[in-house]
Amino acid sequence: MSFPLRLHPDRFLPPDPAERAAARAVYEETAGLPIVSPHGHVDPALLAEDLPFPEPTDLLITPDHYVFRMLHSRGVDLNALGIPRADGTRAATDPRAVWRTFCAHWHLFAGTPTRAWLEYVLHELFGVRETPSAETADRLYEHVAERLASPEYRPRALFDRFGIETLATTDAATDALAHHAALADDAWNAGPAGPRVIPTFRPDALVCVSRPDWPALAARLGDLAGVPVEGYASFVAALRRRRADFRALGAVAADHGAATPRTGWLPEAERDALFTRALDGEATEADEAAFTAHMLMAFAEMSTEDGLVMQLHVGSCRNHDVPLFERFGPDKGADIPLATEFTRSLRPLLSEFGSAPAFRMIAFTLDESTYARELAPLAGHYPSLVLGPAWWFHDSVEGMLRYRERTTETAGFYNTAGFNDDTRAFCSIPARHDLARRVDAHYLGRLVARHQLSLAEAREVGCALAYDLPRQAYRLDERATEADAPVLHSDGVAS
Repeated sequence: MSFPLRLHPDRFLPPDPAERAAARAVYEETAGLPIVSPHGHVDPALLAEDLPFPEPTDLLITPDHYVFRMLHSRGVDLNALGIPRADGTRAATDPRAVWRTFCAHWHLFAGTPTRAWLEYVLHELFGVRETPSAETADRLYEHVAERLASPEYRPRALFDRFGIETLATTDAATDALAHHAALADDAWNAGPAGPRVIPTFRPDALVCVSRPDWPALAARLGDLAGVPVEGYASFVAALRRRRADFRALGAVAADHGAATPRTGWLPEAERDALFTRALDGEATEADEAAFTAHMLMAFAEMSTEDGLVMQLHVGSCRNHDVPLFERFGPDKGADIPLATEFTRSLRPLLSEFGSAPAFRMIAFTLDESTYARELAPLAGHYPSLVLGPAWWFHDSVEGMLRYRERTTETAGFYNTAGFNDDTRAFCSIPARHDLARRVDAHYLGRLVARHQLSLAEAREVGCALAYDLPRQAYRLDERATEADAPVLHSDGVAS
């Protein structure tokens, strides 16, 4: 059955009239602010090449694991959706048939953030005015495909239309960064404070020393850095060189994913012996866990040297569905949250770096139980620790409200990093930021109605959460200051 697709102007705001009125005023203050997207997974090739999107499924279904994960949960084969396999091939599929499958399963998304994002994209971006269904599938496909054929729907035009000020991608330490190099030479990418599309340094694979391909990855790191990896010292030197390469292309952050936040230096002899085993392809999973804890310390030390903000994402059991991983590879919606402990695990790192002025770490978790018990108290004490927003499974209406409820009274608003969308789905970026701004307005409207904040202060906090705090957390304000500073030449003359 088909229904009209309408977006209520007060969607996701509180039902209580007094709270809703205050929330509406806060949202109106933040709705038009530029988008700062300092952490996400958009492919930089999308913007470097600026090619038209081929058709609707390749834009809205194939890259979005939130979408195909739900379909898979109800028995839809990923092959039938044209999802790329681990070997890079795809099953032969008719994009229209994939779209029909998606539309016929639209009801599965009721009550989910995916539904909110997709409704925004369809309504606001493509002008769709009826909900997806088996009945409307072909009409909607034609409508969206027609829009995609116009120049206004090419990636760069959409980037500008979305009002994106900064977009950070996430790039392996062993990525040659060819697309970012191309963007660096492109006038379109030049903003007032440097490039608008920037890389993020992600060395996770190089820490996973029990991987069968780890020696080859270490060798590639050495080749790219011009520092052959022959031992631990040269490994660290190569990592520092690659971080410098990323910074030269505008990077402001590094991203580190781990199952747990365990940290701690290894004794030198033990570290070197472990590294030798890794080069020989003999490292164990226990070696990997110890090396990860050690390297988180080393990366924190590097961050104090070069200023890259250290993002730490923990608490995910990656690739839980082993047969699906073997067929389709990683990032196919089969990552599941883990219970996590921060207080003891981060103590070595925070004891050494937590008050260092040059260091900043943004912590993310999939374990909501740690918000009030551990993370908010830690961020409420250590000057270098900032809380990342509600992440992944909790990037939802209720999840973001729980995050604010459990962290604000201990850490406040200003020890958080605002919002980042963390998405591969390019067109969902404005949808995700709009939802986050509405949820924050919801929370702030409640505080106003309870007379905990004045409306003027709530508006100020709302703008900070939407714009100022992500810029500050990721040191984008510092980059702007550097860009405005005069350059001193060898003769002492400023320009």
